Amino acid sequence: GIRSFLGYLMTHPGKKLTFMGQEFGQFIEWKYDSELDWLLLGYEKHRQLKEYVKKLNHIYLKNPAFWEIDYSWEGFKWLVSDDNQNSVIAFARRDKKGNELVAVCNLTPVMREKYSFGVEKEGVYEVILSSDAAEFGGEGKGSKRATSKKVPMHGFENSITVDLPGLSCLLFRVKPKKTKAKTEKNDTKKTNK
Repeated sequence: GIRSFLGYLMTHPGKKLTFMGQEFGQFIEWKYDSELDWLLLGYEKHRQLKEYVKKLNHIYLKNPAFWEIDYSWEGFKWLVSDDNQNSVIAFARRDKKGNELVAVCNLTPVMREKYSFGVEKEGVYEVILSSDAAEFGGEGKGSKRATSKKVPMHGFENSITVDLPGLSCLLFRVKPKKTKAKTEKNDTKKTNK
């Protein structure tokens, strides 16, 4: 559960604040007069959580979509905000160039197979991080990629269908489908060279 929560925290708009020891799963509240419980890193699950937070931080820093337009609707779009039956939320983050990442969080321990939701862009959605990856202490379940289909949903013309592990956060990089006009323009450039 902590991995899915941290995934949500890091990808949702707003400044980030984690408390000391949270990155490796400290049990006891921090005390000013003693050090953190570094001995917990002797346990595999705590080391895996630390590796997850490290990877999450690197992805956050490398992707301006998570921080470049942090206080405006141009940088954020709800895709699923009202699914109280499945406890799933999904949203898109965008940078100034229009690059988009999608975060999908399943906030229950129940696997959601073939979960469909609307997306703005037509294209391929590839997972760049799954909180359920085995290397982070998860089970390694869930989708690795999804291709959008012309099936209207949630007010969007396209949708994707994915498998969501329980208590997970999946981050997708969107590779938009090349339009016919873009393809013809690229072909013309290659011919002129």
